Amino acid sequence: MPDVPTPAGSRPHAKYERLIEVAGKHPPIGTAVVHPCDEVSLESAVEAARLGLLSPVLIGPSARLADVAARARLDIGGFEIVDSQHSHDSAAKGVELVRAGRAEALMKGSLHTDELMGAVVSRNTGIRTARRISHCFVMDVPSHPTAIVISDAAVNIAPTLEEKVDIVQNAIDLAHAMGVTDVRVAILSAMESVNPKVPSTVEAAALCKMADRGQITGALLDGPLALDNAISAEAAKIKNIVSPVAGQANVLIVPDLEAGNMLAKSLSFLADADAAGIVLGARVPIILTSRADSLLTRLASCAVAVLVAAARRMAAAAAIA
Repeated sequence: MPDVPTPAGSRPHAKYERLIEVAGKHPPIGTAVVHPCDEVSLESAVEAARLGLLSPVLIGPSARLADVAARARLDIGGFEIVDSQHSHDSAAKGVELVRAGRAEALMKGSLHTDELMGAVVSRNTGIRTARRISHCFVMDVPSHPTAIVISDAAVNIAPTLEEKVDIVQNAIDLAHAMGVTDVRVAILSAMESVNPKVPSTVEAAALCKMADRGQITGALLDGPLALDNAISAEAAKIKNIVSPVAGQANVLIVPDLEAGNMLAKSLSFLADADAAGIVLGARVPIILTSRADSLLTRLASCAVAVLVAAARRMAAAAAIA
């Protein structure tokens, strides 16, 4: 997404609409849609294909897919369908498509996230890389001028410092793929001073020093920062925090899954924010959607995957050149 601020109080969902518009300029990506056996997940795949974001391969029990499509009045006649026996089989076959080079992305259907991720991280047949797998929310907060990336609020429960290095780098790479040229990462804690009794503040300081030494690249980092002085220039000024990140952060790294989950859901339910979700660190981006998401939010998740896949293609081409 181009790093162009949307004025606070502007038309709702403008950030996601712009994200989808930018992603639509790239070719659709071949996507293994794993077990889309309810109306919400099947509709997401069909609409993403109509918009030119995805080229879906539907993986699930073929009779069940046909029944869902008929009841929801969705036309899936033009899609390739890979028949499966059940959700675990769907997950395994989706990962097989990626390993065979036939899919540039995975998309979660109506199965449990654990079932899909179990196939992804399988030691012998999965699609892990040297990077730690992590989840990012791309939050569209109506009152905030730019989209905010929050990580990790869904995969890593209590990440170690070593794992946080990958979580931070995944989030930075995502921001760049979205077109953000000035990535500013706030490592969050409950305070902005280093306190040995609060481990997250010590880890935040270590991550910032690692960025100074080139172990994390592509962004400005600062931390520990409390949420208020990470996103509010006024709060940072009141606390006399002089920092190129404070008050300007567009990536927020939370100390653990509980903090991230509560932050994201607080924004969703108290600030009317939308939360597109994607998993990074595997061979391909993994689109995670929720049945509670609006169609626009689900499509925004697809758009993010398109931009990540496009960035990877460009990086691969540059490496060859």
